[in-house]
Amino acid sequence: MTAAPALVCPAGSLPALKAAVDNGADAVYLGFRDATNARNFAGLNFDEAAARTGIRYAHARGAAVLVAINTYPRPGAWTDWIRAVDRAAALGVDAAILADLGLMQYACDAHPGLRLHLSVQGSATNHEAINFYFRQFGVRRAVLPRVLSLAQVENVVRNTPVEIEVFGFGSLCVMVEGRCTLSSYVTGESPNTAGVCSPPRAVRMQQAGDSMEVRLGEVLLDRFATGEQAGYPTLCKGRFEVAGEHGYALEEPVSLNALALLPELMRIGVKAVKIEGRQRSPAYVATVTRVWREAIDACTRDPSGFRIGPRWNAELSRQSEGRQCTLGAYERPWR
Repeated sequence: MTAAPALVCPAGSLPALKAAVDNGADAVYLGFRDATNARNFAGLNFDEAAARTGIRYAHARGAAVLVAINTYPRPGAWTDWIRAVDRAAALGVDAAILADLGLMQYACDAHPGLRLHLSVQGSATNHEAINFYFRQFGVRRAVLPRVLSLAQVENVVRNTPVEIEVFGFGSLCVMVEGRCTLSSYVTGESPNTAGVCSPPRAVRMQQAGDSMEVRLGEVLLDRFATGEQAGYPTLCKGRFEVAGEHGYALEEPVSLNALALLPELMRIGVKAVKIEGRQRSPAYVATVTRVWREAIDACTRDPSGFRIGPRWNAELSRQSEGRQCTLGAYERPWR
C-alpha cells in the first residue's frame, strides 16, 4: 500500500474546523483574529477561546492543528507577531506556519519544541531555498507556491529532507504569494495587510447598459453580460485588451483541481496536500474535504488503478471559481 499524503484543510471558523475534521482531514490550518495571518478580515479566524475549543475537538479525533502566522511583521508592531508565536506554543498546536525569517529565529530561540512549517508566502520555489530554512531554523515542512510544474515539484522533493506540501484544490495565485504588487498598487493595500487580494471597500459593481461592470479601485476589471458567470474580482483575473486581443491576460477565473495528479503526487513523495479556502464556508470545506478524503484513500489502496469518480468532479466543480477547474502550473506544456 502506498503512503498517503496528509490532507490539510482550511479552518476559517470553528464550524469550518469541525466540518474539516468530521469529513476526514488529517490536519486543519487556522489563524488568529489579527494581522498575523493572511486572511485577516471580519468574520474569520480564532480568538483564544475558539482556538482552544477547536484544538481539543481536532485532537480528540486524531487531527493535527496548524496555525498560520504567515504575514510579515509591520514596523512598530513586532510584538504582535511575537505574541502570536507565544500563543501558538502555549495552546499546544502541532505546528506554526511562518514566512518571516526573524520570526522563525524567535520561535527557535523561545520555543525550541515548536514544529515549524515554511509558509507558501515564503515563496521558496527550489530546494536550495528550502534547505536554507532547514539548516537555519529546522523547518520540517515547506508549502510550495502554485507556480511549479510537476517535474519541478519532483526535483524539489528529491533534493531536500524537508517534507513538501502542495496545493491540491482552490484558488490560484500568479504572483509572489501574499505580496501581489498589482493589487497593492490598485487598492493601496497588500494582501498581507488587508487579508484578501481585493478588499471589499475597493470593489465596485455597477450596471452599464446590458452589462455589469466590475471595478477594483478605479480600474475596470471586467464586463459581464446578463447571466454570464462572474468570478471573484481580482486584478490578475480581469479581462483586458492587449495587443488588439481581448481576454484574460494573466489568469482565468478558475480553480486549481489536482485530483487527477494524485498518483503522481504520491509517487514522487509529496507529504501533504493542501486545500485552499479559509475564507470559504463550512459547506465548501465539508464537500471538498470529503471528496479528497475518498480520493486519497482510493489512490492509497490502488495507485495504478486509480480513477476519478464522476461524482467527485461534479461536487468539486460546484465549489470552483467560475465552476471551472485547471491543473494550473502542474502541467504546463512549455515547462
